[in-house]
Amino acid sequence: MSESQKRAAVLLRLDPAVHEALARWAQDEFRSVNAHLELLLRQALKKAGRLPKEAAPMPKRGRPPKS
Repeated sequence: MSESQKRAAVLLRLDPAVHEALARWAQDEFRSVNAHLELLLRQALKKAGRLPKEAAPMPKRGRPPKS
């Protein structure tokens, strides 16, 4: 994985009911909870005018390409 493709690992503690609601929402959108959280955070950052210009685009959905 190249330097620009590395992802930060973050430990997040959530109320179990919030996590369950988030998991259902992510499932409705055919995303993992992790991918859905990133999408929501990026949308919030963009709305607040705080999304860094150097932020890499969201990874493409679906299976990774075969090597």
